[in-house]
Amino acid sequence: MSYSVLRSVHVYPVKSLAARAADAVAVEPWGLHGDRRWMLVDKAARALTQRQQPLLARITAEPLPGGALALSAPGHQPLRVEAPEPERLLTVELHRDTLVVAEAAEAAHDWFSEVLDAEVRLVHLDEPSYRRPVDPAFSRAGDTVSLADGYPLLLTSVASLHALNTLVAAGDRPQEGPLPMDRFRPNVVVEGTEAWAEDGWRRISVGQVAFRVAKPCSRCVITTTDQRTAERGKEPLLTLARHRRFGKQLVFGQNLIPEGTGVIRVGDPVRILD
Repeated sequence: MSYSVLRSVHVYPVKSLAARAADAVAVEPWGLHGDRRWMLVDKAARALTQRQQPLLARITAEPLPGGALALSAPGHQPLRVEAPEPERLLTVELHRDTLVVAEAAEAAHDWFSEVLDAEVRLVHLDEPSYRRPVDPAFSRAGDTVSLADGYPLLLTSVASLHALNTLVAAGDRPQEGPLPMDRFRPNVVVEGTEAWAEDGWRRISVGQVAFRVAKPCSRCVITTTDQRTAERGKEPLLTLARHRRFGKQLVFGQNLIPEGTGVIRVGDPVRILD
């Protein structure tokens, strides 16, 4: 392949739940349309993710008209959840951020609490335009983000995954490879680049939408979680620690901030602007 293209697009309607692939999706200032506008919090109102609950990987959320969700989990009856009323507000903690979100109905809290056998609540980011700014060290004034870890989009590349899997195969636990791309939970996956080329990018475009490359993505224990079984291993963190350590961070992929809005589609050209 002599040029780079958008290989796939992934949206996560509820933070840390299963991904949904899309052929085309709108880019909004705070991320892809419908991406991570919902999340779970524990009884202390702190964000709950696969870091604490790997079983979240096996729960699916399908967006429905009007902002509702259709939830399903193995062994449990499905549930429809409507977008919450704006007056049902709750202050929550997401990593180092404190922000205000809207609470879903009690039925949603009860359903997730039963599935996970823990007291949890489902919340919704009702105002992404101003509720949560991006880290000012890597952004511009006015940049905002959904309930993603820190940045509007995450990009990974097929060539870099192939290179990483070659390193895993030569490491201490080759039986854990090759790893699929879903371990890294990207929004956009690029094909046609050299391995690790994204480390040098500063601005790119996907189709007609331009993005700033904010910083490399630091990886955590979620990458060791099989997204189909919720079982955990040691890779890729063992291999990233040996070959992709940037300071104190183990890195795979790049965080993006949109410079505009528009629709991106699988097959769109990906161009390096800076």
